[in-house]
Amino acid sequence: MIQDLTGVLPVDPFTVMNAVGLVAFALVGATKAIREDFDVFGIVVVGLATAFAGGTMRDLLVNRVPLALQSLGEIGFGALGVGVALGVCVVLGSPEDHPFTLVADAVGLAAFATAGAIVATDSGVSAVGVVAIATINAVGGGAVADILLDRPPFILFEDFYASCAVLGGSAYWIVTAGMGAERIAVAVCAVVTVGTRLAAVNYGWRLPTAQMLGLTNDRGREHR
Repeated sequence: MIQDLTGVLPVDPFTVMNAVGLVAFALVGATKAIREDFDVFGIVVVGLATAFAGGTMRDLLVNRVPLALQSLGEIGFGALGVGVALGVCVVLGSPEDHPFTLVADAVGLAAFATAGAIVATDSGVSAVGVVAIATINAVGGGAVADILLDRPPFILFEDFYASCAVLGGSAYWIVTAGMGAERIAVAVCAVVTVGTRLAAVNYGWRLPTAQMLGLTNDRGREHR
């Protein structure tokens, strides 16, 4: 009986992770636009771009029509995230650096890294492809949002951020290749990504720059 119910009502890991990522990243993108004093239209555009850009890149890389162009559900989840951001703004004022938003960003990063790894694995790409697509899915939206906000994509020079998605995607491939257990791999990828991201925020982790390594005397320009 239980097996029959499981077959009828399966929990699709990709659907869950993709939905979580859409809501979380739409929220994060919208809060960035709110902080920059964008109007409501601009807030919606940046929020939805943050939610959809990474997944669109992922889908194009595996030669399929982006889900954002096929499913109203995708739009609905993105709109929900924007709506939550507006509500949070009413309560918190400028919420971009609030712990709630930082946690949402870490959760979205983990969810999209996992969703990208699932799609890449199902498409039959190599280990490098799995890690690359997981990372692109996870950080692509944030990079596009920063471009819309007229600032350099922070994944290129700040924080230990994209590296968390790389670690999560690598963990996913290791578990699937070694054990063939997709659902365990999903959990491991999500935990590794969100765990390393929250640790990076808490402890101030970042990758070294050329200046930090003493390779140049140029202190670099200010990014913000």
